[in-house]
Amino acid sequence: MPVVVFVLAVAVFAQGTSEFMVSGLLGQIAADVGVSLGAAGLLTSLFAAGMVLGAPVMAMAAGRLPVRYSVTAFLGLFCVAHVVGAATPGFAVLLVTRVVAALADAGFLAIVLSALPRLVGAAVLGRATSVVVSGVTVACVAGVPAGTLLGQVWGWRSAFWAVAVLSAAALVPVWVMLGRDVRDGDTPDGQARSMRREWLVLRQRPVLIAVVAGVLVNAATFAGFTYLGTITTGIAAGDRWVPMVLALFGVGSFLGVIVTGRYSDRHQRRIIVVGTVVLAGVWLLAAVTAQALIGVLVMSVVAGAVAFGVGSTLIATIVQTTTPVAPRIAGALATTAFNIGAALGPVTAGLLVDYSDHPTTALWCSAAFTTAAVGAAVMGRRRRVMSTVEQVRADAR
Repeated sequence: MPVVVFVLAVAVFAQGTSEFMVSGLLGQIAADVGVSLGAAGLLTSLFAAGMVLGAPVMAMAAGRLPVRYSVTAFLGLFCVAHVVGAATPGFAVLLVTRVVAALADAGFLAIVLSALPRLVGAAVLGRATSVVVSGVTVACVAGVPAGTLLGQVWGWRSAFWAVAVLSAAALVPVWVMLGRDVRDGDTPDGQARSMRREWLVLRQRPVLIAVVAGVLVNAATFAGFTYLGTITTGIAAGDRWVPMVLALFGVGSFLGVIVTGRYSDRHQRRIIVVGTVVLAGVWLLAAVTAQALIGVLVMSVVAGAVAFGVGSTLIATIVQTTTPVAPRIAGALATTAFNIGAALGPVTAGLLVDYSDHPTTALWCSAAFTTAAVGAAVMGRRRRVMSTVEQVRADAR
């Protein structure tokens, strides 16, 4: 595995930390810049919107620039956004920096995922994808708690400065290690395709199924994860167990990504089909056992492992199925699918939780999303089997 993949994972770790740590700093930010807590919440919602819209837009904007130029530019812009955000006294400027950071984050991840097949080759694409995605899971385990702790000790601005420093530290290695000859617009056969034609790849059934399954699995993941803290507080009569539960979910996520990454290149389709079925059962079991603290603790690890294991495999599948026809938007599709799910899940779960007035409803919502993903995965499997049978019959004739 090229060292540059691990360097890129460090940058993704910084970006993941930035995305999630703000939720633990909202109170401090609101008090410091003089806005309500609800207004401060725009810092997270606008970042999420920027991630969803930024992936395709930034992938198109990068055009046919060499990967080292586009990736370094996005990482540099992300760094500058945090420097300005940490230094600004005004909330309006801070909001703008969060949108800029989200666009840069989305562009960085989209280009990196698109470039992985050319950086590492198809044989280890699944493993390389798992390494990059592990940056997000490590951010959940270590980065977010560390950012929150920095905010508590030295103020929320120190957390922003820390993300800026870590991003800046990755700039030179990324520039040096990425080859000059790898371009975002390169195709395997050397023929350039127009960006508009590349988007037609969504008409291809394998790509569409992978994208839909990716959205549904990640919607399930973030629907459940968003309310884990609230569920824990309700059954433990306090919030002292919340950090432990969230950390266990992060540990499980990291293990799931690493383990499936080792086998996804050889057993990709099996992991997706079997994994989504198992994941549906996991979320159902999590909902049933959510009345006891021990059940929440155990299922946090299990749900995190299976959810991110299947999710990272789906990301690799989207990139792999899209790259031959649409190499410039392969990463953008994967990034957009991930973030649509990350936005759709909490919104849907929130509506259901408000209606039922019980946070465990979010876990049932996760089970429903995953069951729908099972249908998509099985449909893809059935389509492949039918195509194989038709080919055998054609050969026999």
